[in-house]
Amino acid sequence: MQGKLSKQNFYNGFNLNGQNEIYENFLSGKIFSVERIISKGYKTSEKEWLVSKNDEWVILLKGKARVLFFEDTELELNEGDFINIPKNTKHKVTFTSKRPECFWLAIHYKNK
Repeated sequence: MQGKLSKQNFYNGFNLNGQNEIYENFLSGKIFSVERIISKGYKTSEKEWLVSKNDEWVILLKGKARVLFFEDTELELNEGDFINIPKNTKHKVTFTSKRPECFWLAIHYKNK
């Protein structure tokens, strides 16, 4: 066995440093990446749309949030809700709770 095994806690070890949202890449490979996103009262700017080159599967593990898609569909997410966002889909976050902070697990992948 190489390296030392250790455990970490998904909800600990972060510092927003006055920011409303941070991203942390936990793991990545040739066709995927896994990240933790922590949001606190965050929303995407009104004029900006998020667009990914890869598909994205995301689950909200803690908190409440809303995501708006370009075609005017808005989804309200509660703890445990997940969505799959196809690549090149315009979307934006319109709300994230402050208490508790939102903890997201996002998997970006290339769908063959």
